[in-house]
Amino acid sequence: MSDVAVSVLGVSKKFGETRALNDVSVDVAPGELFGLVGPDGAGKTTLFRILTTLLVPDEGSATVLGYDVVKSLWQIRKLVGYMPGRFSLYGDLTVQENLEFFAAVFGTNLAEGMEIVAPIYDQLAPFKTRRASALSGGMKQKLALSCALVHRPKILLLDEPTTGVDAVSRKEFWDLLDTLQGSQEGLSIVVSTPYMDEAARCDRIALMQGGQLLAIEEPAAIGKLFPRPLFKIVSRQRHELLVALKTYPYVHSALPFGEAVHFSDSRANTTETDVVQGVRTYLDGQNIRIEEIAPLAPGIEDVFIELMGAHAAAESKVAA
Repeated sequence: MSDVAVSVLGVSKKFGETRALNDVSVDVAPGELFGLVGPDGAGKTTLFRILTTLLVPDEGSATVLGYDVVKSLWQIRKLVGYMPGRFSLYGDLTVQENLEFFAAVFGTNLAEGMEIVAPIYDQLAPFKTRRASALSGGMKQKLALSCALVHRPKILLLDEPTTGVDAVSRKEFWDLLDTLQGSQEGLSIVVSTPYMDEAARCDRIALMQGGQLLAIEEPAAIGKLFPRPLFKIVSRQRHELLVALKTYPYVHSALPFGEAVHFSDSRANTTETDVVQGVRTYLDGQNIRIEEIAPLAPGIEDVFIELMGAHAAAESKVAA
């Protein structure tokens, strides 16, 4: 076994003319909850399929628990629990039958896997005779997680496990992941998500766009990657505020976030006081009343949008 749970080095993958992954390198430590964050088409699923030995990289190499994804696929498949993005269990089988089937596939049984599955199975037990197709979205996700765990894997690979379920079920699912990590020493979890609140619960996250990694950092520290001061501006004239800020001579970014607009100034070495005063003066001239303008610590979404913009600009220059 390796002291690195997952190691990806210079991996690229193309489908026809589409480059799904472009020189991706990342390591995941044993016991780490690592998040891949990005929109559809970012390359998350392609990377998962390579790590689960379902695809072969065109370039580069990858290992899972020390085993090469090309040369040692059978060893990897015994040690990995994989939950694909789409519900892929047997709808005509009951909850109990699905669990027993997946245990048998890996040469074990439900009784042997019950210790690790128990925190989830306790919620599934009242529905154990119900067909999987008749479960709610949240319960389907919990059943899929149980089936991925029943053979006691050393690493979990979860591809957007909460997409399409309600907010309460999403929170419950992530609470289960916390419980699993607390009870299973050394269990590594790699999970992809488009949700920033879920990303904040990971130990580290990788921001992905267009098959490339834009940044890897702890969620609490990722704000330092934002290249300039950020401000929160609130006005009852929200639409007019946003339109006006877009035409402000020194605007770098102005984006809606809930009831506020997150604004950054394009000038370097400008004090926060000067930025605030300049914006106030400009908006007064536009007859827009500000209720609040204050410095703001950049969040994951702020950084992601900033890095995506920089990535798109760099790609445009290369294409030109």
